[in-house]
Parts: sequence; structure tokens; C-alpha cells
Amino acid sequence: MAIWQFDAIGTRWEIETAAEVTPDSRALVSAEIERFDREWSRFRGDSDVTRLGAEGGAFVSADAGAMLDAYRELSRATGGAVNPLVAQSLDALGYDAQYSLAAGAPRPAPEAWQSRISWTAHAVQAPAPALLDVGALGKGRLVDLVAAALASVPGPVVVDAGGDMRVRGVQTRVALEHPYDATTAIGVVTLADGALCASAINRRAWGDGLHHVLDARTGMPVRTWAATWALAPDAMTADAVATALFFDGGPELAAEWGVEWVRMSTDGRVQRSPGCDAELFLTGVTHAPAPPN
Repeated sequence: MAIWQFDAIGTRWEIETAAEVTPDSRALVSAEIERFDREWSRFRGDSDVTRLGAEGGAFVSADAGAMLDAYRELSRATGGAVNPLVAQSLDALGYDAQYSLAAGAPRPAPEAWQSRISWTAHAVQAPAPALLDVGALGKGRLVDLVAAALASVPGPVVVDAGGDMRVRGVQTRVALEHPYDATTAIGVVTLADGALCASAINRRAWGDGLHHVLDARTGMPVRTWAATWALAPDAMTADAVATALFFDGGPELAAEWGVEWVRMSTDGRVQRSPGCDAELFLTGVTHAPAPPN
């Protein structure tokens, strides 16, 4: 396998292919990443999201419908804990465009976020300034876009963006990193022609117990679950469920979407979905109850 590594959107990417990725395919990947980042990154002063947050208005994006439709379902399932207007909540705790990491008072996200923005399949609009953060599923969406840009590459393809993965034409075993010890794993999963996304409170953490997974209703980091992993046919769905699993309603949404998962609590308990066949190394693993018919 040939390996192409690069840094983008604050993440180390690794793309494995049967042969070297051609310059044309590399250009397609780079262009797709740049487009997505220019539209959706709140860390760029020249992005469409930043302009929407400062001025309101509208912008065109092929990702608007897919991502914001998914956010609507995430918000419904978690009772409002997941909300794309959580950006100012993250800013308030110091996870801002300047990475100040200087925490102020918690700031809940606007509860009625669907009255503040509207969207179609290819555009998003806000009559007043509204700063979006699509971190609950945006990296997964971009992994899918990069995989699509590599559609003409023959043979197996593995796209790995800092642990969020999509695999085509090959079977691979992936370790589930322990959230409190990056040198060990709590188990492994076998991934084939699908996606695996993970989220953990030890990534993008700062200050006194602060991290990037916030409950939009309170503006505070979650405290019950430490790490989540979700397996789905596409990475955006896996990423969205990995976020939802930090909250009540996450397992039910995973069942609705046919997603298998594992999660670990901050006190070391491990739970998995009823159909998940991950090989877990810890004792005392419990299955989530099957959803009602």
C-alpha cells in the first residue's frame, strides 16, 4: 500500500491506496478540502461561516442540506444538547478562532436555533448574525467528500483523518484508543467498506477539565461519557452518532439510523450497541437495551 500524509483542518490525514495517488487525484482532494474549509470553518476569517456569524445573510454550499438536516435529527434525539449554534458557547470557554483557551462564563447556545437559520439542499441563510459550528459531524462529512474525490483511484482506499475513517475495498482492524491512555486500546473493530468515527474528551482539551464536547443547553462540557465510537456506511453518519452518544437519546438515534457503537464512561464503564461485534478487552462490558419495536 502507498501512503499519502498531509495536514489539513487541524488534523493529520493519512490516505492508503494500492498505488501512489496521481497528481490529478491529489489536486481533487486538496481542492475539496479547501472548498469545505473556506465555507464551513469558524477558525478562518475569510470563511462563509465567519461572515454569516458577523453579518448574517446567506451562502451557497453543496453540504448545507445534508449536514443541517442531520443536525435537526441530532437536536431532536438529544433534547437540544446538540446544536449548530454552539460556536459562541465554545468561544466563551476559550475554544475560539484565536485558540485563546481563556475560559469565561459558560454560555448556553440559542435554544430555538431552527428559527435563526434556514437551509435548502444547497444553501444556508440567517436573517441576523448566526455563527455556526459543524464540529458534531463536519469532519465526517469531509472524510466522505475526500473518499468520493478518490473514486477513480483503483483498488483499496483507506481515508483516515485523525481517527475518523472511511474504508473501501479492504478489511482493516482498528484499535479503539483508551481515552485516558493513548498507548493502550480498549478493543478493536474490523472495518470493511464503511466508516468508523470516534470522539473523546481528551482531544481538544484545555484548562481545568474543559474540552470541546459541550452540552449546548448549558454551554458546559459533558461529564458522563469519555469516549465514543460509531460504525456506519458513511463517515458523516458515524461522526454524528459518535457525538450523539455523549447524551441521552444517542443510542436511540443510532438504532434509528442502523449504526453500531461503543462508548466508555468517565468512570470506566463500557457499553455497546446490541449488534456491535467489536472485540473489547475490558471486563464488565454491558449491552445497551434494544430499542422498543
